Amino acid sequence: MAIFIIKVTTNKEDRAFEMIADRVEKKNIRVFSIVRPHGLKGYVILEAADRESAEEAAFNLPYVKGIIGRTVTYEEVKSMLEPKVEDFNIEVGDIVEMIGQTFKGEKARVTRVDLQKGEVVVSLLGASVPIPVTIKMDNVKVIRRDKEEQSKEQKEKEDKEIEDLEAIFGEMQW
Repeated sequence: MAIFIIKVTTNKEDRAFEMIADRVEKKNIRVFSIVRPHGLKGYVILEAADRESAEEAAFNLPYVKGIIGRTVTYEEVKSMLEPKVEDFNIEVGDIVEMIGQTFKGEKARVTRVDLQKGEVVVSLLGASVPIPVTIKMDNVKVIRRDKEEQSKEQKEKEDKEIEDLEAIFGEMQW
């Protein structure tokens, strides 16, 4: 059993994955798993009994460019296959900046957080009409916390009260 990396046309990884899986199923080829790692463009990872099985599964299919010359170990591809357990510290009300996809550079307020899917629903701050947009958590970065905003407003309120009190006490004669 060995792990092979299949080079495919960029942005056609899903289609190549489906065609390889169909061929493996129809011809009963000794391929144990096929993976299309998130974030790795232009490659599909295939676990097969031997090189001949891997070649038979991918040979002469559209979008498939070839097999990387050497086999790889699980340790080499482990980071691409196992989900990263990250503690995303994003809360409802946070102000975030988009760092990926279509809205790059836009600022938005988080309206909902879905930790299971790793997604947040945000409302763009620059939009005249609030439109909810669902994006992956790793495509946003928190630039301001709602709590910080509340504490800033609280501090301004307290400062105003102190100024008012100073004005009142400053006028009093002792």
